[in-house]
Amino acid sequence: MNETLLILGSILLGIAAVIHVLIFLLESVLWSRPRVWRSFGLRTAEAAANVRPMAFNQGFYNLFLAMGIVVGLVLVTAPDAQQAGVALLLASGLSMVLAATVLVVSAPKLARAAAIQGIVPLVGVSLVIASLLV
Repeated sequence: MNETLLILGSILLGIAAVIHVLIFLLESVLWSRPRVWRSFGLRTAEAAANVRPMAFNQGFYNLFLAMGIVVGLVLVTAPDAQQAGVALLLASGLSMVLAATVLVVSAPKLARAAAIQGIVPLVGVSLVIASLLV
């Protein structure tokens, strides 16, 4: 295993986790603020209220993906659990990438949002996989 590539991939996946925690905060904690729901393309308080339950749920989904990365980062530093940590990093990171892919395929106008949540974990996952192959 190439430790340098693993470290670089882990750092990027840690950044991806931070991004997903920020998304959680927007969707689940700060949703009632007009500036927040407008940033998601909603124009009225009524539309934001209608979308709130879905946004709330989606926010927690993002938080749980971030938690998977954090646990993976902890495990990857433990000699006896490094393989489990790598597996968790890959599973959580790939879930982030696939969620971003679904977003851009289902709503191409949200390509920017998909890029924000998908590019960093894509590069991180790629580096972790490369660390296993080198």
